[in-house]
Amino acid sequence: MRQKDVAIAGGGLAGSLAAAMLARKGIDVAMIDPHPVYPPDFRCEKIDGPQMRILEKTGLADAVLRASTHDRESWVARFGRLIEKRPGDQQGLMYDTLVNTIRAQIPATAEVICAKVTDITTSAERQIVKLSNGEEISARLVIVANGLNVGLRGKLGMERETISATHSISIGFDAVPAGRAAFQFPALTYYGEQPAERIPYITLFPIGTAMRANLFIYSDMQDPWLRQMRETPQEALFAKLPGLRALMGDFTVAGFVQIRPVDLYVTKNYQKAGVVLVGDAFATSCPAAGTGARRVLTDVERLCNVHIPHWLATPGMAVEKIGAFYDDPVKQACDTFSITKAYSLRSFTVDRTLPWVVRRWAKFFMQWGKGTLRRVTAARTPRRLDADSEETSQALVRRTSARG
Repeated sequence: MRQKDVAIAGGGLAGSLAAAMLARKGIDVAMIDPHPVYPPDFRCEKIDGPQMRILEKTGLADAVLRASTHDRESWVARFGRLIEKRPGDQQGLMYDTLVNTIRAQIPATAEVICAKVTDITTSAERQIVKLSNGEEISARLVIVANGLNVGLRGKLGMERETISATHSISIGFDAVPAGRAAFQFPALTYYGEQPAERIPYITLFPIGTAMRANLFIYSDMQDPWLRQMRETPQEALFAKLPGLRALMGDFTVAGFVQIRPVDLYVTKNYQKAGVVLVGDAFATSCPAAGTGARRVLTDVERLCNVHIPHWLATPGMAVEKIGAFYDDPVKQACDTFSITKAYSLRSFTVDRTLPWVVRRWAKFFMQWGKGTLRRVTAARTPRRLDADSEETSQALVRRTSARG
């Protein structure tokens, strides 16, 4: 039986990131995942500025930046009107590219095992990890990072509690401009026009040479519009968001339209000796709220930079020691922000009561004001620079004449 400091069940974003961080710290780690190369998966497809700042704390930001595409500038629009052009702060890359890029940063000292974790026997000292290939590993700590797979957690006596079934539906596709070489925008976020549409926004952003679209809707999987979106995406999209046509123009879809419903759930009875849950294994986030990657990055960064080095420095792996991670104020603040934003964005999109109507219009006018101020500032800046240059030139002439 192999002896490890840490065994990681799952090799998606959370598991691969934890393996890379811990191995770089000299910790003896094994990551167990059935995929030698992570396959295509419709999940996180871009990382924003705040998420990149968390990623910088892991030491892996540079590798991710090299593999991603910066959006440069993002247009913001609503009601068929462009209201703001703001500097871009997002990096676009497919989820499998993100995971495989991080896997490439895992030091050779770490062991990556192509199998599945089928069971875990826990104790306050060492954990026995059983694999689908018949092998067993003894580890001081097990990180459960197997995402939505609930079987392993069930064997550990943990339960999943769904708090919002089909909270939102994510739709992804590659958009190709029809009859022209490129879209007029570098990146675009277009907000829903009416609560009846139940669409918070669609965002289009570059990944390599492709223009990726992520669309979100609050509906159920029996909605006939979803079938229309698969079969005739342009007609279905512009039927929901007619004002979008003026900015996006006619388009086709390269490949196929991906549709994924998302349930919000939390894990109960997660306090166990020798086992810690991260990312979706602990609780899910709403992709429309854009907090999923932030929660995963925060979980792994706090766990691997703060808690695990401290835990391994002392004997045992009792439940009280593990509880320090779940009580981490940074993690708790991120979890609270994630669930609060999931519900507030849904209400902001579909609620027709006066307070939410006021909020929607307030946001529109705030963005319009920012956009107007930015345009005015940009228009004045070149003239101010020219004036400064002229003043500088005249001052040099005066000083030169005085010396003469």
